[in-house]
Amino acid sequence: MNKFIYASRSNIINRKMYAIVEIAGQQFKVEEGKKIFVHRLDVEDGKKIEFDQVLLLDDDGKITVGEPTVKDASVQAQVIDKVRGDKVIVFKKKRKKGYRVKNGHRQNFTQVEIISINGKVTPKKQAVKKEAPAVKEEPVKETKAEKKPAAKKPAAEEKKAVKKPVEKKTTEKKPVAKKSGKGKA
Repeated sequence: MNKFIYASRSNIINRKMYAIVEIAGQQFKVEEGKKIFVHRLDVEDGKKIEFDQVLLLDDDGKITVGEPTVKDASVQAQVIDKVRGDKVIVFKKKRKKGYRVKNGHRQNFTQVEIISINGKVTPKKQAVKKEAPAVKEEPVKETKAEKKPAAKKPAAEEKKAVKKPVEKKTTEKKPVAKKSGKGKA
């Protein structure tokens, strides 16, 4: 009797895994099967390359952040083609001076396809507590020389520490003299 497995939600394993990788000084989010454009790499077309600067690794919700990189993690990729980007126009102008310069620029890129993400995620090790050998502590006898009282602070410092509340002086208010309106013209 042959047993068939039908495609249903419970039978399909939809494993989502991505990584943040540093390639040629830039950070990229990569997934298996994706194609990305990176700055021109000095590698021949069709060759496989490995990136070991993995900064973050997400394996179906289990996130591992590197310090600064994730140990034993790498991303394998294959170089597809070397291409040039779209033209970018650089236009400079100084008004009222008759100065105008127009230049174009096309950036060189390498198209890379991500083959696999190898992340050897190890669970964090629990701290192992080492037990120190039992040492008997003997009570220490205090001598009179060790019981010296603390030196007293100078009197000036004591006066600064103690402040007395200041009493407010109340003054009687004088009645305001009314100005006469004779001086106005």
